[in-house]
Parts: sequence; structure tokens; C-alpha cells
Amino acid sequence: MKRREFLKRAGNAGAGLLILRGGMLRGADAPSNKLNIALIGAWGRATQHYDALASENIVAMCDVDEKHLALAAERFPNAKHYTDWRKCLDHKGIDSVVCCTPDHQHAFVSNWALNRGYHVYCEKPLGNCVDEVRTVRANYLKRKDKLATQVGTQRHAHENFARVRELVKDGAIGELQAAYAWGNRQIRRPGYLPAEGEPPPTLHYDLWIGPSPMHPYNPGYFGAKPGANCLNWNMFWDFGTGQVGDMGSHTIDLAWNALDAGLPTSAEAEGEKFNPEVTPVELHMTFEIPANSWRKAIQLHWYQGGMMPSSPSKYVDLNKIDHGAMFKGSKGFLICDFTTRLVIPFGKEADMTYYAPRPKDKIAPPIEHFQKEWINACKTDLKTSCNMEYSGNAIETMLLGLVAYRVGKKIRYDGATGNVIDCPEANELIKKKYREGWTLNG
Repeated sequence: MKRREFLKRAGNAGAGLLILRGGMLRGADAPSNKLNIALIGAWGRATQHYDALASENIVAMCDVDEKHLALAAERFPNAKHYTDWRKCLDHKGIDSVVCCTPDHQHAFVSNWALNRGYHVYCEKPLGNCVDEVRTVRANYLKRKDKLATQVGTQRHAHENFARVRELVKDGAIGELQAAYAWGNRQIRRPGYLPAEGEPPPTLHYDLWIGPSPMHPYNPGYFGAKPGANCLNWNMFWDFGTGQVGDMGSHTIDLAWNALDAGLPTSAEAEGEKFNPEVTPVELHMTFEIPANSWRKAIQLHWYQGGMMPSSPSKYVDLNKIDHGAMFKGSKGFLICDFTTRLVIPFGKEADMTYYAPRPKDKIAPPIEHFQKEWINACKTDLKTSCNMEYSGNAIETMLLGLVAYRVGKKIRYDGATGNVIDCPEANELIKKKYREGWTLNG
């Protein structure tokens, strides 16, 4: 069939059918088209993507450890192998990227991929400092009518997230007054690991360090089971943001999803003594969240490492919820974890007669599969639950709290410009300095 005739038939097939790079069709009439995906970070967390990605074309894989590439090749034997993601992103024919690198390279891979016009799925957190997140989010927003993005807070797919949001918005606890979220993981380290041994011959250690300052090799940064390997390195400032970027990304999502929040106007934090090498274990951050069309301005709190909000009742032990959230309203509390929820009315007028549950046809439909939601969005309407705007706003807020923690005082924030307006030393912490040869905007 000649190209002109093909295009004519495609145009008559139905509205919404688009032709993407490489001739791939996108639209309701082309459900069987496969993405050409580059998997950046082929082991660890990436193994949790294998089944979802198996329906697509994995045309390129990158990992700094050649041993991991060999393992991934057992599942995706036709992919071209790379050890440097910068070279992998220039592989011909890519239209989509899944980023499963260590946290300190998330924003780099995402931004470079967006610059090349690729759909992006990036594991959380989207970045390790405020400026990284703002850079990637702004890049996505310029391209949101062409590209689908998803940030890997996959617990968002639990139906409980939608039910919590509906209860809060529909007034099950009255007028919303405050929101709280917490995680109690406690991993303590005194500082960066000392030099020990030599990298194995399969590991390109300099590429693992990437844009961060060089640190000597130590096997303690590696070796955990797939899915848990981040616990070896993410508590160090140059590689991660500890609990804030790890389980904090998942748990704050419980609250963020219900708030329809913009960026905060202030942040303050208290916790253990600042360690310039290791992120804090004990931490409490407080944000002032502006009002919107359905609620007044409120405070949002994050607790970790054993610091906790007060329970609304002596019968409820919040400490038994490892990672959870609580909403305070004028007529009660809502307490939840990722999969369950509890409404506690209080006061003389808290008889629940003021609350009318949504009819079934008005509740949010389930997210059938978080990774496949992104895959389908790449091929159809570009809509995902946790795109780089939604997730970027949430993690920027959390990272701003770390800035307040490091300067040791409350800071006022201009979300439009990304500037702290009353603390010059805080503005110095909005950005990171990178090793020579590495740029965020490549």
C-alpha cells in the first residue's frame, strides 16, 4: 500500500488516531501497537516492571553493572546493551523510557528523555532537590499534549486512595482542618562508607556515581535483594533523600491525593541533629498549603522515624500503622494506610447525618494496573494518575521541608519562582552542584 493511500485510510479510521515517530499508531483504533522502550536500570526495582513491559518492545537496556544486563537479557534477549544511559537514550527507534536508576540520576534521565520527545515512566522520587523536580516538571508541562509520564508511586493504584479522597472531599469528617502523614522506618548510618576493596570487573562504578561527588567504592552500597537495594544508599545526601524520597513519596501520596494541593507557602522542620552526610531518621515537617475552591488553607504534616502525630482517641494506636495518614475535620477524623480506612466522628453534632455517600456511578473507577496505565496512556489519551506535574508538586513540597530542616528555621516560599523569599542560605540548598561532565539539561 502506498503511503498516501495508507494515510487516507488511517484518517478515515476514526478521530483521535495519531501517527508517532517510527510510524507507530496511537489511538483507540490501534490498541495493538507496541512501544519501543529503553529500560534504564535493568535490575533491582526494574525486575518489578518485567511482566508489564513484556507486552512491548524492549529495544535497549542500560545498567552500570554488566552482570545485571546479562540477567535482564534472559527476559529481553533482543535489546541492545548499554552501560551509560546518556548513550542509551540516543539509541535509534526509542519512543519511551522506563527509569529505574538510583535516585540521584532520576531527574537527569527523565529530563534528557523528555528533551528527546520520549514518554517517561520514572521511579520515585522524581528528583533529589527542589530545582531538579522543578526542571523536570516544567519540561513535561511544555510537552504534556504529546507525552505521557508516570512517577512510580504504584501504591496509588490501591482503590483505598480514591475512597479516602472521596470521603474527605464529600465532608465525611466535616470541614477539613489539617492533614498528617507518617512513616516509621528507621535505618541509621554514621556517614559515608569508607573505601573498601575494588569494584567488581562488571561494575562501572564511575557511571554509578554519575553526577554526584565522587565517593570511594564500598560493597556496602550494593548487594541487597532486588527491590530493597535502595536501602543500601538512599539515606546518603549525595545519593538520595532517605525516607522523604523513599516511602515518604508513597505515603505523602495518601494525603496529597485528597488535598488538590498547590505548592506550599512555607515549610518548617524539626528532628535529630543535622548530619551533613546522612539524611535524618527522626523528622517532623510542617507545610502551609494554600486554600483552593473546596477547602480553606490548611497545614500538612510529615512525620518519620518514630515522631508521630497525636492520636484522636485513646482507643486508636497510630504507632501500629507503619505508613499512614490522618485527616482532621470539624466533625471527626479519617485515619488510613494504603489499603484500609477508619472514620471517627466526634462532637455533639457528629451524627453523620450531614454526610451523603456518593452513588456508585460517581466513585472513581479502579486503576487496573499502574505500569500498564502508563503504557496505555502512551498509546491513547496521555492521561496517568501520577504524572510529573502531580507527583512533582508533592515531592517538591517534601524536598522543601528538607531545606527548612537543614537551615533550622521556618522558611517562606514562592512556588511560582521556586525561591525562598526570607532566607538566602535556604536558596543555596534549592540546587545541587554536579560533577564535571554531567548536566541536568542534556
